[in-house]
Amino acid sequence: MSKKQQQNAPAPASEPTVLPRRLTAAAALTALEGLALAGLGVSMLFFGIAGDPDSPRQAETGGITLLALAALPLLAARGLRLGRRWSRGPALITQLMALPVAWTLYSTGGAMTAAAVALAVAAVAVVALLVNPTATEALGIGAGSPS
Repeated sequence: MSKKQQQNAPAPASEPTVLPRRLTAAAALTALEGLALAGLGVSMLFFGIAGDPDSPRQAETGGITLLALAALPLLAARGLRLGRRWSRGPALITQLMALPVAWTLYSTGGAMTAAAVALAVAAVAVVALLVNPTATEALGIGAGSPS
């Protein structure tokens, strides 16, 4: 390779920056919530088609809706894992939407109480992880970052 070709060659990609553990944990919890939503959507859709629900149309629509809703936390988790600035907003919105759901599950009592507590703890943990200065700096958000 000539000197001129070497000068015009693209520079090798810089090594990816290591994300803080807080951001990785937030991404993992958000992905877990998205996978749980997708699992519920698939099961609801399956029982709507193959089972004997009171209203097959309602079960199928609910399953499709849950699958569509699962896309938000899954995309946000992927963005957080890649250190994308835009992903913090959808991740926080997902957690804020999860808190009323956790309260509703808790209000029903019984076996849903454990699910409600797990969901609420995960939501509060992700919010705390995402507003942490270490995570905001890693995402390029904050007072010291360029706009």
